[in-house]
Amino acid sequence: MIGLKKLTVIAMKWQKMAGVGRRSIALPGISNCKQANKGHFVVYSTDLRRFVIPLAYLHTNIFRELFEMSEEEFGLPTDGPIILPCNAAFLEYVIYIVQNPASKNFLKALLVFMVSSKCSAAASYRLMGPSPITIHNFS
Repeated sequence: MIGLKKLTVIAMKWQKMAGVGRRSIALPGISNCKQANKGHFVVYSTDLRRFVIPLAYLHTNIFRELFEMSEEEFGLPTDGPIILPCNAAFLEYVIYIVQNPASKNFLKALLVFMVSSKCSAAASYRLMGPSPITIHNFS
């Protein structure tokens, strides 16, 4: 897992890069992106949905693991946004879990799940469960 000191250094580099020559880092083709409020940072999911996350979440093991997975999959962004390797539905679920703390055993299980599944769309489907589908036979 990535250490807090390394995360801080990476965040500071991204912050410096964002301030050089422009007000914020945004995905190409996406304009009108507001800067994050003080004490927050911006990340994108793999389906390019924008999330504004409190800096306090950097201390959680879940976000540390997401950043480490992002670095492994996409490398460190030099001139662009931070993209986390999961879709928006899974990222919303992770944010919900961080906001509403669960038991330590559940968080450990979620971390193991994230690492083993790489936060794919299929993995978030398995985690959140299938939605009911009604099938009609019109024969």
